[in-house]
Amino acid sequence: MTHGDAKSMPREGYFGPYGGQFVPETLMPALAQLDREYRAAMADKGFRADFERALREIAGRPSELYFARRLSESLGGAKVYLKREDMNHTGAHKINNTLGQALLTLRMGKKRVIAETGAGQHGVATAMAAAVFGLDCEVYMGTEDIRRQSLNVFRMELMGAKVIPVTSGQRTLKDALNEALRDWMASVEHTHYIIGSVAGPHPFPTMVREFQCCIGREARRQMIEAEGRLPDVIVACVGGGSNAAGIFHPMIDDPVEMVGVEAGGRSMKLGDHAATLCVGSPGVLHGALSYVLQDDDGQTAPVHSVSAGLDYPGVGPEHARWKETGRVRYTHCSDEEAIDATIALARTEGIIPALESAHAVAEAAKLAPKMGADKIILINLSGRGDKDCNEIAAILKRRGK
Repeated sequence: MTHGDAKSMPREGYFGPYGGQFVPETLMPALAQLDREYRAAMADKGFRADFERALREIAGRPSELYFARRLSESLGGAKVYLKREDMNHTGAHKINNTLGQALLTLRMGKKRVIAETGAGQHGVATAMAAAVFGLDCEVYMGTEDIRRQSLNVFRMELMGAKVIPVTSGQRTLKDALNEALRDWMASVEHTHYIIGSVAGPHPFPTMVREFQCCIGREARRQMIEAEGRLPDVIVACVGGGSNAAGIFHPMIDDPVEMVGVEAGGRSMKLGDHAATLCVGSPGVLHGALSYVLQDDDGQTAPVHSVSAGLDYPGVGPEHARWKETGRVRYTHCSDEEAIDATIALARTEGIIPALESAHAVAEAAKLAPKMGADKIILINLSGRGDKDCNEIAAILKRRGK
């Protein structure tokens, strides 16, 4: 294993003490190539123009900024705005990153991409990008998530991707990522691994964040156009953390409060939640040093969330840095609160959020009544809830509603 440290690794590979490349030696050439090609691409006006064109013509950007008038009235207090990533093609923020990485794959001369997915949105976005650019595509997905997200499995397969069921561990996102990494180690010469979040070894945390920063750059401009100023608070859900990093980073130096919302699950007992930054501790997972949920022996703990995309025991290393510096406040929301927030947004605005995004809505619902009517909350509505309707229906049936 190559562990590295802040002195021996490139400075840009770390966020304070977090990040790095904790990977087998067989992956180091692939990471070095990716880092080199990513740097060259971002300095290439032609690549950047191709990426901007893809965001506009394929993803449908810019996504809308929406004043949630009836939700705001129902909550009282602050005005609530939504950054409508749910309106992107494929239904979530994930497409921003997959378009960028698919273009990088072509630049590297590779013909195959692999991905991991939990909620299925990253898998769908990867399958779409592969179809658009003529790449072979295989997506690893835990069988529990396949059960919860059958619609997205169908969408991936319809676009030509092969969905590979993962039966190890809890059969969720962490296990899918493990299998994807194993595949990449054996196929790096012709395969690029499109990691879906700001986790993993350098350069993935920086690269994925940069591909997602279109969210925050647009939101900054749109808020000034709509209100003449920036919001007082930005709220985003956090699993691995890409949608949150994408909206936070462009305004990280502005006087804006930022809140990341993790999955509180059934309870705060270890194994019942995925609130990594709230109760986890530093450790190595999937190639980077960050916060991890682990037991007393240092073993990665099982996790739970009603939202498949937040069902992950780690988090991106930049979020760990923001936590320790106090720049971002991290909290958690329970399964029940997320369901209630889904119902509230659906019935006031006609918008069914992804269960991941509903965690951010739930936190905003707690904050708004405590704030003045002259204050503004911006929620990053990272995805739409079509994929979750069967799961929500089953939960409401058990509730007797």
